Amino acid sequence: MAHVAKWKHGEIEQLTTLLTSNKIIGVAEIGGIPGPQLQKMRANIRAKAQIRCAKNSLILRALDEAEKKIKGITALKDEINGQTVLIATDMNPFVLFKEMKQTQTMAPAKGGEIAAYDIEVKAGDTPFKPGPVVGELQKVGIPAAIQEGKVVIKTDKVIVPEGEKIPTDVAQMLTRLEIFPIEIGMNLHAVFEDGNIFKPDVLDIDFDKFMSQLLQASSNAFSLAIETGLATTDTIIPLLSKAHRDAHTLAIESKIYTKDTITQLISKANASMLSIAANAKDALDDDLKEKVT
Repeated sequence: MAHVAKWKHGEIEQLTTLLTSNKIIGVAEIGGIPGPQLQKMRANIRAKAQIRCAKNSLILRALDEAEKKIKGITALKDEINGQTVLIATDMNPFVLFKEMKQTQTMAPAKGGEIAAYDIEVKAGDTPFKPGPVVGELQKVGIPAAIQEGKVVIKTDKVIVPEGEKIPTDVAQMLTRLEIFPIEIGMNLHAVFEDGNIFKPDVLDIDFDKFMSQLLQASSNAFSLAIETGLATTDTIIPLLSKAHRDAHTLAIESKIYTKDTITQLISKANASMLSIAANAKDALDDDLKEKVT
């Protein structure tokens, strides 16, 4: 870094300290986010993570310096593109991704953006009064008409397919219809933890579904352990209880007399005697006749 300006040395040192003194490091892109929205996003996550903006060239140099202490962190260099921020936190990478995803908000299109998904207008009423607006809607491909004194969209219509550029006139009409098709927010490219790089294709999970599956797997594993008699700290008490119940049942069936079985065995013998007695009423005394009647 012999040719780096003095002020840049200080910033690289600060970035390096940030990279080496935190367990989790994320790289995110913030390009295209209006200033007020960006400030709000940063405020919402400030209590959980440090967010540091810097020129990409300085971040790359800081990653090279951090590599001297933390092996593998320079793999984040491949994820530096666009207007980049570093995120330093102790949050689990999956939790961090969820937090960053929650910064996403929908914004109006200005025209020229690439549609991230099919942009569709739905059939139904519009906020417009009858007039030239019907022709303006039709001009951008929206099937509009006047019905019962209202401007309506007759059928659902995809007006910008996924992957295509949004025309300016279409963008303006979408805004008038209060359709905001552009998702803005901090776009998390990758997270570094303990020498591993996690990307969105791994981090983007349905937490509710995952927890449900995890609980089901835990329940299945517990049931299997009980069935196979696998003793662990979690299964030992249920296994002892099951063994006690099985031993008690076996003792009853085998007519083994103990202080725990004697009452039940006598009750069982009495029930058997009454069953036999019911078939020989003529040979019974009055007391037994009353019991089997």
